[in-house]
Amino acid sequence: MPDKMSIWSLVVNASVVVQLVMLILLMASVISWVMIFQRHFILRQAQQKLRKFEDRFWSGVDLSQLFREVNADPDSDDGAENIFRAGLKEFSRMSQQSGVDRDAIMEGAQRSMRVALAREEEKLEQHLPFLATVGSTSPYIGLFGTVWGIMNSFRGLANVHQATLASVAPGISEALIATAIGLFAAIPAVIAYNRFSAKTESLMNSYETFADEFSSVLHRRVHASS
Repeated sequence: MPDKMSIWSLVVNASVVVQLVMLILLMASVISWVMIFQRHFILRQAQQKLRKFEDRFWSGVDLSQLFREVNADPDSDDGAENIFRAGLKEFSRMSQQSGVDRDAIMEGAQRSMRVALAREEEKLEQHLPFLATVGSTSPYIGLFGTVWGIMNSFRGLANVHQATLASVAPGISEALIATAIGLFAAIPAVIAYNRFSAKTESLMNSYETFADEFSSVLHRRVHASS
């Protein structure tokens, strides 16, 4: 009896539908954990690169020299650098055109930085919808497996003359495993989604602040040259 009630025995002897539910949940859990580690590394790296680039930007280096340096060895994973390159590239291009209004130059640079900001937000939010989906749907998928397993257990009572707890315990136990696996997949996904969403929002606020500060620098520069 103890062997029949072991976790592995309950999983192996479960109905096909319950086993399929368990397999889907386990796959979702494995994929979500891979994405959790990947997102953690990417967001931590993005934060470090933001601080590093801001230190270079505010070190007093000439903007043209900094632009040449980052263009010589561009880092596509550095959000602040991408915003800087996009803004200064458009600013320089429009400044070299004769007869272009100063407000038009600033508008073009700010538009390029907004596009760069949108791209950075898209990169930072990658895979977050999957974690949200796993966190919100896994308990219900597990519950479906549980309901199906319990339903089969009670259907089996129709062929038994005397219903006892021992006759339904294995079926109910295997059904409850599906709920447990669903919670196992959902809880880390929900925690990770909330944490990464907060980090992404914090990074985007930092990027937007940097873009505003850089825009102010360009504004002073375009008016000083006029």
